[in-house]
Amino acid sequence: MRKLQIEDAEIMRLAVQDEILRSEESRYDHRLHGILLVCSGLSCTQVAKLFGHSRRTIQYWVRRFEHSGFAGLQEGERPGRPSTM
Repeated sequence: MRKLQIEDAEIMRLAVQDEILRSEESRYDHRLHGILLVCSGLSCTQVAKLFGHSRRTIQYWVRRFEHSGFAGLQEGERPGRPSTM
């Protein structure tokens, strides 16, 4: 069987990352996937490379999850000016 490949993989990776960051719910799902990968044995550095984040971000998610469970990964109030939409 031939290996499947996505054309313009780098552009598609960026598009998928943007889509994940668009909605609060998808951001929560994104964090859950990161925690799942860490639980499966990947290091924070490996997950960070896969997700396009810093290692520190993944470590932050893990600490929040260990301290507060699923609630620690959910989107909270964001400081700053509210969006105009």
